[in-house]
Amino acid sequence: MGLRRPVLRVIGPALVSAGVSVVAWAAWLGWDQGYDVRADGSVSGPYEAWQVVGLVVTVLAAVCCTVARGYSAAAVAGTTVGLAVAACADWADDASGLFMVGVALVTVAGFVGSAVVTAVVDTLRPDRPLVR
Repeated sequence: MGLRRPVLRVIGPALVSAGVSVVAWAAWLGWDQGYDVRADGSVSGPYEAWQVVGLVVTVLAAVCCTVARGYSAAAVAGTTVGLAVAACADWADDASGLFMVGVALVTVAGFVGSAVVTAVVDTLRPDRPLVR
């Protein structure tokens, strides 16, 4: 019984972080599946830069809020897993099979980005002891 409470205190915020990441992906990127063909015949997309920036800002805000509440590990783990699951679900219909390369890159970027932001925010927290 003693182990149950600390585990739930970490799993809950991690699940919330993962859920926020999945919902943010769906809101910013999930609806845009079409590629844009320019006048010169080149193709871009399916995402515009503003969509990716919106996703990053939304996820970073969620990471900052989670870390500010004292759940640093949950912020990194939940965000990383949420982005990986969202990318995998969104790109799984890729016929080339290369979607896993993209998922791996999103996973690494999600981990590194959330870990760096977590370290910065955790360092700046006013209730953080100076010596651990």
